Amino acid sequence: MHEAPPTPPPSPAATSPAAPAEPLSHGLKQRHLTMLGLGGVIGAGLFVGSGAGIAVAGPAIVVSYLIAGALAMLVMRMLGEMSAAMPASGSFSVHAERALGRWAGFSVGWLYWFLLVVVLAVEATAAAQIAHGWVPGVEPWAWVLLFMVVFTVANLTAVKNFGEFEFWFASLKVGAIVVFLVLGGLAVFGLLPDTDPVGMANLTGQGGFLPNGWSGVVSGVLTVVFAFGGLEVVTIAAAETDDPARAVGRAVRSAVVRILFFYVGSMLVIVTVLPWTAQQAGLSPYVKVLDAIGVPSAGQIMNIVVFVALLSALNANLYGSSRMIFSLAERGEAPRGLLKVSRKAGAEGSSGQPGGVPRRAVLASVAFGFVSVLLNLLWPDTVFLYMLNSVGAVLLFVWALIAASQLRLRARLEQEAPDALALRMWWFPYLTWVTLAGLLGVLLLMLTDDAARPQVLWSAGATALVLLVAVGREWRDRKGSRERAALPDR
Repeated sequence: MHEAPPTPPPSPAATSPAAPAEPLSHGLKQRHLTMLGLGGVIGAGLFVGSGAGIAVAGPAIVVSYLIAGALAMLVMRMLGEMSAAMPASGSFSVHAERALGRWAGFSVGWLYWFLLVVVLAVEATAAAQIAHGWVPGVEPWAWVLLFMVVFTVANLTAVKNFGEFEFWFASLKVGAIVVFLVLGGLAVFGLLPDTDPVGMANLTGQGGFLPNGWSGVVSGVLTVVFAFGGLEVVTIAAAETDDPARAVGRAVRSAVVRILFFYVGSMLVIVTVLPWTAQQAGLSPYVKVLDAIGVPSAGQIMNIVVFVALLSALNANLYGSSRMIFSLAERGEAPRGLLKVSRKAGAEGSSGQPGGVPRRAVLASVAFGFVSVLLNLLWPDTVFLYMLNSVGAVLLFVWALIAASQLRLRARLEQEAPDALALRMWWFPYLTWVTLAGLLGVLLLMLTDDAARPQVLWSAGATALVLLVAVGREWRDRKGSRERAALPDR
């Protein structure tokens, strides 16, 4: 292993899109990035959590997904624009620092890292519960340990191992949704054996398309918007491809439209095949539909898909958190000891392993992940619940800072490096402001919702604490600079 060359943190006024060469490897291929973009947000939130959204919005959950998906699509377009012009392993944390100052890069980077390592515990625990159901003789904690060790090893070796894991995980998830859409579509038109055409009865019956009015649609948005989290990892991973600018542009273009199709298409099939009143929070609507159209062992099939989705998310979160904390260390916002990366193959003293892997950053992330898992196993309803609430709305804060950063950087890029804008945000700056307003609206609506309010308040508290640290660091650094400037020359 060797230490990456020190990289001074960029000044807040920096406007150049050029970035120092990353010491990380370029082992990810376009197919890895494309499937990461498609599969990164297809997880348990869609396969299981969508039942809660249907329960509150009825058939209008389709509209809820369209609204939430549109917000996610706009944020990803902005992030894609900046990442194509200025690819970096820290992605939006680097962009925020260049656009708004060190405090912004520090805050969004650490908040996102904390979000990933806490959610990692939920995914590991949920996957362990499914595996325990299959093999009751193995305790859930043992499954958690196995998953964490396997994915830690995968992330400590070549980045292409992470890419291959995610490629096949995402392929299975995408394939499962495609099969579901085909079977559901055939069922709607009565083309399956022993089925009659469903028609539009379930969309207009049981209270109509809007059984709970537009308030139900709004509640649905609050339920499903966080299911789109995870797309950001695509722009983090793009820095480890041979052509980051082109790779991220292609991945973002293909991902956002197809994901909207998968999400909205799935919901449309579900509420068309079955009455919305048949759905329950906590139970997979996909299982209910597959059971209704006569697919044998539908529950076990979906359990396998959810299991793979959870492991995929665990793997992606470990990767994303390690690269984010590595980027923070590059800019002096995290301990510089985390800058150690593995040697290139064939380098003097090398063990022959593929190089450019930030192993200390991986270990630091997985170590906190183990702590989170332990808290989840021991105190799921107290200590870990508070941690989970403290990151509940962080994704919206991150998205808002992405939008604010794009407002500043787009103007600079148009003046100084217009050729770098290979991917452009639509109708700039109007849609960027619309997105910011939409994100603020979701946060305000969460404050009016009894179930969501604790997440906003705890997340706001965590954000305020990180901002306080960031401002304190800037004040200390400026004070130190003034004191050094005041010293007489010797």
